[in-house]
Amino acid sequence: MRLPIIVAPMFLVSSPRMVIESCRQGVIGTIPLLNARTPEICAEWLSEMKEALPTETWGVNIISHRGENPRFDEDLALIEAYRPPLVISSLGDPAPIVEAVQRYGGAVYADVICEKHARKAAKAGVDGLILVCAGAGGHGGQLNPFAFIHAVKSFYEGTIVLAGGISTGADIAAARVAGADYAYMGTRFLAADEGSASDAYKEMVIQSSIEDIVYTDAITGVHANFLLPSLRASRIDIARRDRGNADSPRMTEHKAWKTIFSAGQGVAAVRERQSVRDIVAQLESEYEEARQRI
Repeated sequence: MRLPIIVAPMFLVSSPRMVIESCRQGVIGTIPLLNARTPEICAEWLSEMKEALPTETWGVNIISHRGENPRFDEDLALIEAYRPPLVISSLGDPAPIVEAVQRYGGAVYADVICEKHARKAAKAGVDGLILVCAGAGGHGGQLNPFAFIHAVKSFYEGTIVLAGGISTGADIAAARVAGADYAYMGTRFLAADEGSASDAYKEMVIQSSIEDIVYTDAITGVHANFLLPSLRASRIDIARRDRGNADSPRMTEHKAWKTIFSAGQGVAAVRERQSVRDIVAQLESEYEEARQRI
């Protein structure tokens, strides 16, 4: 690998094109299976990525909770058929995924936001844990990354991936020094040319600062980080909803992600549209500079 980066699977943003280009640039690209609207489209995407990346490590994200993912059985069957080298499990027990993926020689990483969930995933036999800390885009946690890494390393010897506000090469170096094997980066790639984010989404990311990130459960019922300008444009009154007012209705998942945009606290590092190639090149330069300082 060129850099110890996993480009995080971003709902409605990651695309097969982004995954392929990320891997060709020497980092690991991943995509949520639910970005494909139907299992048939998902199969086409998996075939495309598998053919384009015969030797590279690429990955998919599957929602493990059947209640949150009615397509779970179909998604797992597609994973077994196309055998992505890396499978990232979210929101649920990863044990069935571990059994299926390790059977064909793949690796399973589980994203977790607390020690309790980390211990459960470790017990299930996952190959790696993605520690989703404070400042991560989407459904991030609230733990400090240094404390979380220390806590997990006290009982887990597998691969550690750190997520949360990591947007520069120096951040990657810091994650490595702290004990992580990989940095998990989503926000830095939101405005990438190869991503499926809308023009409005990409422009809002470019114009936003850390002050524009709001952590709330008012959108989907689970706490996550969102861009304040998109909440205002959709007339979502977070303060009213957080106080439990029924006249500020929670949006459905489908509608929310169409009009409200997520990003992490590292959003200030994104100041222009770039190709994945240019982003990785910039991160590599920053990473080497940071290593020299260390």
